[in-house]
Amino acid sequence: MIPWEFVDRARVPGDSAELGLYARGKEFSIRVNGCELMNSRIHGSEDALAEYACARIGNRPSPRILIGGLGMGFTTAAALRLLGTESRVVVAELVPAVVEWNRKFLGELTGHPLRDPRVTVREADVALVLRTEHQAYSAILLDVDNGPEGLTRKGNDWLYTDAGLKVAFTALQPAGVLAVWSAGPDLAFTKRLCRAGFDVEEFGVRARGSAGGNRHTIWVATRS
Repeated sequence: MIPWEFVDRARVPGDSAELGLYARGKEFSIRVNGCELMNSRIHGSEDALAEYACARIGNRPSPRILIGGLGMGFTTAAALRLLGTESRVVVAELVPAVVEWNRKFLGELTGHPLRDPRVTVREADVALVLRTEHQAYSAILLDVDNGPEGLTRKGNDWLYTDAGLKVAFTALQPAGVLAVWSAGPDLAFTKRLCRAGFDVEEFGVRARGSAGGNRHTIWVATRS
């Protein structure tokens, strides 16, 4: 078996956590403090996050999407495949090195989504972006940390609180969609979405798409 090779590391701003990028042939892994956070061979649920959201807003003439968390770019690439030429996608990524990794190493995996003229990258905390917007987005897609149960940065937890969900609600256009990725189900989070005023659907999605593997959770919450 080909051994993993270290490529680069980066500190998470405002936190002690360290991200590491590793490669094994054409396979890549991003790890936090040695624990694998994502792998380029396992992205079925990241694709599904975009698919569920875009299916609900695809008939809008000029949809505007906010994606919180670039990761390896699979969600952004899936959204671009599903949206028309008049769409606009804003990607908010807290760690500048993750953006640089996509441009240097990972973009080839997904067709170089950051080169698409519809995409704007903001190297910023998605929570700060949300706080400055009012009815700005057709959809907001959150794949930040490990979902409501954070793994890398406690500051990410705010996104999934009552206060954070109210800010997301305000940032959405009428009938806009908040889609949230999580490593697993969370009944308390479902209840918080309902309290915030969303109509909520919850889906179990295979990590490897149709090929099996662990199941992740995606919430699709519509601003009612």
